[in-house]
Amino acid sequence: MSEPAAALVALRGASFSYEDGPTVLDGLDFEVREGRALALLGRNGSGKTTLMRLLSGGLRPRTGQLTVEGNPVAYDRKGLTRLRTTVQLVVQDPDDQLFAASVLQDVSFGPLNLGLSDAEVRARVDEALTALDIGALADRPTHLLSYGQRKRTAIAGAVAMRPRVLILDEPTAGLDPDGQERLLDTLDRLRASGTTVVMATHDVDLALRWADDAALLTPSGAHIGPAPAALARTDLLRQAGLRLPWGVAAAELLRTHGLLTEDATGPRTPEELAALMPEVPADR
Repeated sequence: MSEPAAALVALRGASFSYEDGPTVLDGLDFEVREGRALALLGRNGSGKTTLMRLLSGGLRPRTGQLTVEGNPVAYDRKGLTRLRTTVQLVVQDPDDQLFAASVLQDVSFGPLNLGLSDAEVRARVDEALTALDIGALADRPTHLLSYGQRKRTAIAGAVAMRPRVLILDEPTAGLDPDGQERLLDTLDRLRASGTTVVMATHDVDLALRWADDAALLTPSGAHIGPAPAALARTDLLRQAGLRLPWGVAAAELLRTHGLLTEDATGPRTPEELAALMPEVPADR
């Protein structure tokens, strides 16, 4: 059996509360393992956004520690710059992240602030625009972009920083089915190139289909495990305010009828479900 992937970014015993507000996270242990696609799920108010901002350095835990490859993060200019070249967060609403006049200027902003040479900035921007399939939009004013194009531009700005971990808050929200598929294809390419992707989502079916691991945020903490097993935990799903994914329900039904063995992996997509179904004779 292969060794589990190393924890690239981790929170240890982390607690956080906003000023004059209740505690949002308390004594939380959370790991992002390199090379594993991680879906983060939980009910509204469970602390998903706070957790993502803690991982990316936008917030500092009141207690506990953020580490990168086991080394504590320093919350000074040098330490945060190092963190943000490792971890990038893309928020749910692209209009909260885009501010430059054109796509090119917006995607260039992060690399320019790193003090890179003009040639290196151009290379990173070209790479990010190509990765998000928006090279043709480089000179387009950001206010003339469609919602899906604005989402891709916001992600391209993060990708241009060449992070090892890319955290996305509800990246498929507001996209039509075609836009969702195109974005998932893009994320698959980023993963293939070595980027570890964390996606916060309420869509349990998407999490089952896409993620290697799932993290369920409940009042008792974060429960992380392989996506098929974690998303079959009805007790945790209930605590997280989530329903059972259709793929898990279908697998249970197939096992009941002897069409799937107990140790076999259940379907994650409609195509996988169709492949598991027995052929029906043509004369029936």
